[in-house]
Amino acid sequence: MAPTVSVLVVVMGVSGCGKSTVGKLLARQLQAEFLEGDNLHPPRNIERMASGIALTDNDRRDWLLEIAQQLADARAGHHALVVSCSALKHGYRDMLRAAASQLAFVHLHGSRELLEARLAARPGHFMPGSLLDSQLQTLEPPRTDERAITLDLALPPSELAVRAAAWLALPVPAPTRKK
Repeated sequence: MAPTVSVLVVVMGVSGCGKSTVGKLLARQLQAEFLEGDNLHPPRNIERMASGIALTDNDRRDWLLEIAQQLADARAGHHALVVSCSALKHGYRDMLRAAASQLAFVHLHGSRELLEARLAARPGHFMPGSLLDSQLQTLEPPRTDERAITLDLALPPSELAVRAAAWLALPVPAPTRKK
């Protein structure tokens, strides 16, 4: 008997979109473990962001590799995992998908005004609202070669989790072949 494939999901988007809140709710619905991607940042990255310095691709590399390792471990152990991770660029998501080919992405997206309001209401987080512009400029929305859904972050987090879980329950489409 072939081993069952457990769901592996990254809840992604810019800072303030609700990745952690929705990710925890989704993990609960899926009976999966939740991993807060921010907790895997090295201290240097947190210091840079807290100082208002945007991370570079090089800054993010080891962090993304650690998240990829967590996904690979979950895949190997056949257990479900939901991770919150900005995963802003296609290349970053490719690094994560290399660890888990069936990885799904739930992209939380919304208006700049709502994001700014959420960041302003989030005191004590290391990521200042001043970095929102750099995140929005860096963001490459998921493409058709990625298993992803984009949801409007204006919806209540519980509704976002329900919609994500319903989408994840759908059969995974077969990969399209290039001609």
